[in-house]
Amino acid sequence: MEQTGPFDRALRRVRRDRAASRWDETSFLQQRMADELLDRLDSVKREFSQALILGYVGDDFAERLAERGIETTTVDPGRLFAERSGGLQGDEDEQLFVDGSFDLILSCGMLDTVNDLPGALILANRSLKPDGLFLAAFLGVGSLPVLRKAMMTADLASGGGQPRIHPQIDVRSAGDLLSRAGFALPVADGDRVEVKYRSFDALLFDLRGGAMSSLLGGRPLSKTGYSLAKETFENAAEDGRTTEIFEIVYLTAWSPSPDQPKPARRGSGGASLADVLGKQPK
Repeated sequence: MEQTGPFDRALRRVRRDRAASRWDETSFLQQRMADELLDRLDSVKREFSQALILGYVGDDFAERLAERGIETTTVDPGRLFAERSGGLQGDEDEQLFVDGSFDLILSCGMLDTVNDLPGALILANRSLKPDGLFLAAFLGVGSLPVLRKAMMTADLASGGGQPRIHPQIDVRSAGDLLSRAGFALPVADGDRVEVKYRSFDALLFDLRGGAMSSLLGGRPLSKTGYSLAKETFENAAEDGRTTEIFEIVYLTAWSPSPDQPKPARRGSGGASLADVLGKQPK
């Protein structure tokens, strides 16, 4: 597929394959997202039978869905993850299935590195049967502020900035994208995760192992730049550890169906997350 966005598609595949060998050790953020999506799924008072997983999360994710009576198909950009899951290799913004193939789509930690995110959401909507559920999570605006500062400091010292941290989407924009993609009852919300690191290298280990390192194709840091970034990051430590922040954006939406409840008029305050997820008020 032709390169049409900020992310290097070939590099994305390579990063996913390289992460496969240590995924269980470093995918704690993706596992947190997966747990939350399953909690939200359990809050929905209806049954699902066919799910599409956009991006390998772990063998247990598909198993936990199977325990709920749901058959799964996984698509991943990386060949190794696609093979491990018995699924298909591909990107979220390319059409791989006929319309209406699934009644549930889930994605953990992937949508923030899709070149055509609006297109990917439109395809997800089309892949769902009427009244099908879409659940997703990814890193959003405000993630990795300490790393961003460290990289910027290193680049400025070497004479110019380079693209290091991925463009990030905030909660409101994510909700707008769902609406533009034609989803019904869109909800976007967030969760902050703080992780304490003993060293700069420990953070990079987690990012690489979780396939979250840069796909922007900027010039690599020089040895001097790397040393300065490391020093800047570790100088932000308190009690020997630097706190880094990961802001997770969660998306919930439904494919349109004539018998769905209609959202309240803007400003009326009549629609709530509990209504969308099918929860009963306490």
